[in-house]
Amino acid sequence: NSYLTVHQCEAVLVVAQQGEVETVTRRKVKRLLSFQRYCHASRLLRGLVPHTPRSLHLLDDDYLGQAAHMLSKVGTWNFDIFLFDRLTNGNSLVTLMCHLFNVYDLIHHFQLDMVKLNRFLGMVQEDYHSQNPYHNAVHAADVTQAMYCYLREPKLAEHLSPLDIFLGLMAAAAHDVDHPGVNQPFLIKTRHHLASLYQNTSVLESHHWRSTVGMLRESGLLSHLPADMSRDIEQRLGSLILATDINRQNEFLMTFREHLDNQDLDLQLASHRHFILQIALKCADICNPCRVWELSRQWSERVCEEFYRQGDLEKKFDLEISPLCNQQSDSVPAIQIGFISYIVEPLFEEWHRFTEPSLLSQTMLDHLHKNKANWSSLRCAHTPSDVQGRSQAEEPEGEVGEGADIP
Repeated sequence: NSYLTVHQCEAVLVVAQQGEVETVTRRKVKRLLSFQRYCHASRLLRGLVPHTPRSLHLLDDDYLGQAAHMLSKVGTWNFDIFLFDRLTNGNSLVTLMCHLFNVYDLIHHFQLDMVKLNRFLGMVQEDYHSQNPYHNAVHAADVTQAMYCYLREPKLAEHLSPLDIFLGLMAAAAHDVDHPGVNQPFLIKTRHHLASLYQNTSVLESHHWRSTVGMLRESGLLSHLPADMSRDIEQRLGSLILATDINRQNEFLMTFREHLDNQDLDLQLASHRHFILQIALKCADICNPCRVWELSRQWSERVCEEFYRQGDLEKKFDLEISPLCNQQSDSVPAIQIGFISYIVEPLFEEWHRFTEPSLLSQTMLDHLHKNKANWSSLRCAHTPSDVQGRSQAEEPEGEVGEGADIP
């Protein structure tokens, strides 16, 4: 029986990772294109001993029971990923992916080896930087849960193949793997090797994809499949992950809008389904403002904290502070109002049209409008001096997202 309970997922993860504890640093160093291999802020170069994965500390039955209860409601939009991460002792991504693979019977369909699967998922989770306030494994789990909700949309679900579902979940889980906590402009102006390697284009997204491919090959997860099928999966994963580049927002939005205006989307075509998966992943990646206020506000504060940390780093090294990264002039409410108005609303309004509309898409828009109103109220509470210099957050110039890597 390939089905795993939450208890079994935890047990297999422990067994799979126990043999890797002492070699985690060596693995990170060897991995092709790993950010830690080059970055002077890496754990290895700072001389830190690799930590013991949190999964080695077994959870008691009460916590596992609560986690299992939450998984029974994983398709609801008010799913609290922060609580779920606490209940799984920081293993929300691995536990969620194991559960969803079982829901869709992907383990049986693709004849996946459970040890290899858990090793791959453990590697992905481990390579997210827990010190990042926003771009960490909890964000990946949140995006994966949102993607699951979108895959269940009636307009889409009846057309999806097992491969479509596999790709959608895998891309969601790994879309920000090994994110350094700074954006593309920072890497470019500091002449980071990744910026040179990817010629200043989709630098982070290319790294996330290549890192994922490296982990797929290292874990051997797809080694039993025909070589051409493995390569096709790798390429399609790349196409999905690269679509999350915020600098390509207008490109995808305009294409999506044209398809809806022309009513020419045919989800029986693999190419059209892949495009909708790209749109779904983009929606999942920036869906925080569409969550209930209690969850949405936490994500907003986290991403702004990550921006501010980058701004502090730029200030420390006498670099020009990037847009949205100056804590003295860029408030959280102002950043969020601009983000919602120019990035989130246009995309989710088109997604609402695509779903014709669904209850979920209407719920998301309702939350979005309420959250925008809440941020507007909070912004009014700031003094005029707090609001000066916010035009970049509210009226971005040129291509959306050129200045800052908004999540």
